[in-house]
Formats: sequence, structure tokens, C-alpha cells
Amino acid sequence: MMNLEGRNAVVFGVANKRSIAWSIAQGLHHAGAKLAITYQNERLEQEAKDLILSLPGAEAFMCDVSKDEEIDRLFGQLKQRYGKLHALVHSVAFAPAEELKGEFVNTTREGFRVAHDISVYSLIAVSRAAVPLMEDGGSILTMTYYGAEKVVPHYNVMGVAKAALECTVRYLAYDLGKKKIRVNAISAGPIKTLAARGIAGFGDMQKSHAERAPLQRNVDVNEVGATGVFLASDASSGITGEVIYVDCGYNIMGF
Repeated sequence: MMNLEGRNAVVFGVANKRSIAWSIAQGLHHAGAKLAITYQNERLEQEAKDLILSLPGAEAFMCDVSKDEEIDRLFGQLKQRYGKLHALVHSVAFAPAEELKGEFVNTTREGFRVAHDISVYSLIAVSRAAVPLMEDGGSILTMTYYGAEKVVPHYNVMGVAKAALECTVRYLAYDLGKKKIRVNAISAGPIKTLAARGIAGFGDMQKSHAERAPLQRNVDVNEVGATGVFLASDASSGITGEVIYVDCGYNIMGF
């Protein structure tokens, strides 16, 4: 097992027990990391907080990543509480529900802006805030999806946002490499999360994925969690700027 004893990690994006962020958080906890886990707002506070505090030693913090002042406040708290950070997990994505139903050509200007602000710019914002706390180097990881490079019907503006996110990973990896900070993305197969429920035809997507993937099944969220632990650990010390597929091999198939 990866050993993260003595490491501090912050995880963004826990909404409920089905969240990919929650699976990664559990993996980091079992590997010995000390965890700060954020939830978005007061509406999600009760469910998220109960979940977070069920992990012994984990602490819950509220942070809306679309607001710079909340990011600044959070990292001020993290510095005071932990001193240093060694890993950051960014599992945050959002587009207005109506943008994921119709045709991509009908994407609204506001829907495009919101999707890119919350799903992409937030990675830049939290990475910038984390750098001063990662004085020993560190690992930053985010979540992407195959819709970034191939058309997945109804994924629409989120596909464009994920393409921008993957490009952002490469530019951040270049900038932060000199500080011994690695930046990578996990491209997971379709998993039934709160966010996935908003995508029209999600059940068909999962069925098609299981039929075509070389392993002939859908990925389990715990497999994504284990990859998150690997990327946060020294076992992946030579890997940065990469998109790691955890999708049962679906992405290698032509048809």
C-alpha cells in the first residue's frame, strides 16, 4: 500500500458518498494522509459534513471555488491548521443542466462561461493558492473524461470544458515543475455520481461502455480512488502533465 504518513492533503468536490472525490479521500485516509475536505455551500453542508467527519481525523471546510475570496480564506485556514500541503485533489465540474440536454450548437454564452469558470478556472485558482504551502513539492490532480477528445452526445459544453481542463493540466505542470509540484488528470469511465445524473442518456452511455471496453465492464469508483492515491504518492514521482485513463480500456477502441 502507498504510504502517505505525515502528508497533508486537501480534497475539493465531495458532495455525497458516490462522489469520486470521496473515493479518493478514503484512499488517501487509508494511506495515512491528514485530510482537509471541502464542500461547496450551506445547502450541501449537512450531508457532506457528516460524511467528511466520519473519516477519523478529517476536517471539513466550506469553499465555493467560483469565489476568489473564499479560496483565499480557505488556504489561510489550511496554512494555520496544517502549515504545509503535499497533495490537492480537484474534483469539481459544473454546467447548467439545460446545457447537457439539447444540441451543443445551442450552448448559451452564460452556460459556456459558467462551465469553464467552475470546471477549469477553479483548478488554476486553487493551484495558485496551494503553491506557497507546497514548499516540499507536491501533487495536484483533477478529474477529466473521454468527452474531452471524442464526441459524447449530450456531454456538450462539458466536453469542451474538459478539453480546456486537460490543456490547463499541461500548462500548470510546466509552470510548477520547477517547484517540484506535479499536475495530472484522471480520465475515469462513466460513474453514477451526482454530476452524472444531469447528463441525458447516461444509462445508455454506461451500457455502451461496458460492451465495448476490453475489460467488458464499467469502472468501479474505488479503482479511480486507488489511482488518485498513486498519483498523490511518491510512486508516481516521475509523472506530470499526464491524463491517466481509468476506464477499463474503453479509450483505446476504434469502435
